[in-house]
Amino acid sequence: MNSPPPQPPLDRNPLGDISVLYVSVLLRAADAEGVNVQELSRHFQLNEQTLSSPETRISLPRFMRLGHAAIQACNNTTLGLRIGALTRPVDAGLAGLAGECASTVGKAAQTLIRYSLLTSRNSRGIPKVEADKRLIQFYSIRPYNAFNYFVVDSVLSAWTQFLRTVSGQWDVLEKVSIEYPSTGMDELFEAWFRCPVQFGAATNRITVRQDIWRQDTLQAQSAIHEKLTLLCEVEMREIQRGWTTGDRVKSLLTPLFRGETPSLETIASKLGVTPWTLQRQLASENTGFRELMDETRKQLARDYIRETDTSLSEIAWLLGFSNPAALHKAYRRWFEISPGEHRKQFRASP
Repeated sequence: MNSPPPQPPLDRNPLGDISVLYVSVLLRAADAEGVNVQELSRHFQLNEQTLSSPETRISLPRFMRLGHAAIQACNNTTLGLRIGALTRPVDAGLAGLAGECASTVGKAAQTLIRYSLLTSRNSRGIPKVEADKRLIQFYSIRPYNAFNYFVVDSVLSAWTQFLRTVSGQWDVLEKVSIEYPSTGMDELFEAWFRCPVQFGAATNRITVRQDIWRQDTLQAQSAIHEKLTLLCEVEMREIQRGWTTGDRVKSLLTPLFRGETPSLETIASKLGVTPWTLQRQLASENTGFRELMDETRKQLARDYIRETDTSLSEIAWLLGFSNPAALHKAYRRWFEISPGEHRKQFRASP
């Protein structure tokens, strides 16, 4: 019996979503830091049924608010490192299990990253591996603030913990690069990663030691790895089959908005079709490029105002507006209220 295709991921939240598998790790880390996780879960409406369903995802803004609340509760700004330390391969779902039984550590890392879409989706981009340079790169989530520092920390440390688990070694990295500026915890980070850590870097990434990258994994099992990667491929196709052309356009627009307005030609080129073909495909879905761009900006503007403390000038840049005044005008057209007043309303609501 064929299962129905999944809903397009962009219907959930324009900024992205994340599996409750990662939410469970965050709560484990908070619990280890002495936080009352039952109270925290109730506040964020995370019941046992939600947390025990591997298919369930929550929006990235909600995940960031949850992490920020946990950090405030335990007063540990490096909670992201604790999250990474407590992350197991199984917490990355099928991708983690498939990676764990790959033949080498390098192939394990490539498997984990290749199938990351199975457990998380971010409109900012996708993680990447440069195998020849032994680099694993996380995309930029600028602008940085108290709500998202821990996201970078938890991702890079979870990847590091994965490498430690599959290799059985502790010193697995050559270098760590982090985009956001130093928060005065440099020594702690270098002690945790056991290598130099550069803050204010151009990218978020880890560089794996050459001997570790080539090393056999502890759980290497080629037959099981092949079977699990096949399952991952099937799930990836199911996810992507649920995407309309409009969904694909939206997914490309967000990272391209920064400081400019993406053109139809640019998006068509990235989709591998002609501008005319893209227009025809969108028309068959009763939409158009300008409508999708306006809709995406509207959704993102609301979420930036509601979920973050990002300044209006930064939001204007993130959405490709020429200046804050242009954002202000568009926001009033969308919501019949100024962005500043709307933010006040969101802050006042429970």
